[in-house]
Amino acid sequence: MRNAPPHAAAEVELVVPFHDLDPLAVVWHGNYARYFEHARTALLQGIDYDVPQMRASGYSWPVIELTVRYARPLTYQQRIRVRAELIEWENRMKIRYEIRDAANGERLTRGHTVQAAVELASGRMCFVSPPVLRDRLGLSCA
Repeated sequence: MRNAPPHAAAEVELVVPFHDLDPLAVVWHGNYARYFEHARTALLQGIDYDVPQMRASGYSWPVIELTVRYARPLTYQQRIRVRAELIEWENRMKIRYEIRDAANGERLTRGHTVQAAVELASGRMCFVSPPVLRDRLGLSCA
């Protein structure tokens, strides 16, 4: 598989809020998906293919797989950087994530999501990404 275009990545900085903590005073595992979502949204906005543009193009892109690998816990008021990088796009969107400590750069978490195109009119999943995604990535349809 070819590498994704260099502009198909984004990074956001977040501060862990109190309400994301579990009773052990670390971020509850389910909140990591939301942190990934912040970076994924920035990535999709960067290629002008966020949710409104998806709908306008006639497709939705539901997440069909989520994997998270926890290396170190996140804590209250910790500043983190969340990076999202599109690594597959031909048959699906696979986005790789890394969460790092903003102060020292230590990797804390990594993961990925897989999203498949679904044609809104029929509700059918596409087994090849629609041409609109390649267009947004600046790739020819050849």
